[in-house]
Amino acid sequence: MSYREDRRADQAAAREADREDRRLELQTRLQAEKLRAEEKRADAEAKAERERKAAEAKRRQEQADKKQADAEKAAKKAARAAKRAKQMRWLKTNPAVLFVAFVMVASIVPAVISQIGALSGANVNVMLAGLLAAMLEGGAWAITFMGKQAEDSGRETRKYRIATWATAAAAAAVNFWHGLEQYHSHPWVAFVLGGSSLFAIYIWDMKTHGSHGPTRAQRQEAKARKAHAADRRKHHKDIAAQADRLKSALPYGAISDEQAFAAAWRIHTGAEPGLSAELYATATNAVLSLGAAFELGDHVRPELLETGLQAARLNPFTELGQIPGAQAGIGESAPQAPIEKPVAGRSDEELEQMFPDALAAAAALVAEGSQISATGLAKKLQIRREDAMRLRNRVIQERKLHVA
Repeated sequence: MSYREDRRADQAAAREADREDRRLELQTRLQAEKLRAEEKRADAEAKAERERKAAEAKRRQEQADKKQADAEKAAKKAARAAKRAKQMRWLKTNPAVLFVAFVMVASIVPAVISQIGALSGANVNVMLAGLLAAMLEGGAWAITFMGKQAEDSGRETRKYRIATWATAAAAAAVNFWHGLEQYHSHPWVAFVLGGSSLFAIYIWDMKTHGSHGPTRAQRQEAKARKAHAADRRKHHKDIAAQADRLKSALPYGAISDEQAFAAAWRIHTGAEPGLSAELYATATNAVLSLGAAFELGDHVRPELLETGLQAARLNPFTELGQIPGAQAGIGESAPQAPIEKPVAGRSDEELEQMFPDALAAAAALVAEGSQISATGLAKKLQIRREDAMRLRNRVIQERKLHVA
């Protein structure tokens, strides 16, 4: 009994184990299928995401390409509009150029045809006649453009212009000769044909090279400059010679004529151009003399005061410290402060002791733009005018000694 039960228990356990194995196997299989499904779904989602991103990138690229194309198209359109506007502005501001071009074409074409006819009539091969005509007419224009290029670069153009007119004259002679033979009953046609080459060259020369020459104002300025340079060398020979030596000593173009002359003037005179020690001394002495002549006092008459004021207004050397109305200590609008009652007169010893103070007061007067006058010193030092006059004479003498 015990054996059978054990056997049945073993069989039941085996069946239970089989069921558990099948369950586990099924569960494992289901999990594997689930994982495969998850992987497949993830792959599909990743693929869809990649496709979406690729489509989005393609769409953005297409939009960028479209925007760039639109921008380039708009830029080209704007450039064309700007070019047309520029051309219209140029045509509006340069109408003469159109007429010049028209007249040039109208002159050149008949001239070339006439030359070909003239050379062909002289038993010259037609092709050779065309080449010779092109040499004559085209040579004149080639030399003309070469001259314009030389002028633009700042080179001499005389030889180009001479060659241009010589070639044009040869072409005009051929046309004139052919016109006389071809239209002998109408000689004016020969003159028109002969002048066609010259006329086209002339109007181009007027437009580009300025064959009309400088303006009247430019000629007058050049004449005045020439006269000024001649007067400068006549009146200041030594300084002009020194300026030439300075220019030759320095590298070419380092200084201009005006800079060299100004430097030479400073070397010779020590002053700015136009001035010198003699002129400064003359002006200073004249101002001092005029100030002494109009020395003010209590007894000055009104007409003398007015004369002093007029003389001050006519002072030409304001840069020497004088101002209108300051001559001889006179102010045009400044009120004169009353002089306080002076103290008693000083002796020579006392005045000698006051001399340093008088020098300082004189310097203060000069700094204020006033003359060194007895009245000014009397106000500054609070002394009698007679004493101030004696001190003033000493001060002026001392200042002249220092200047000398």
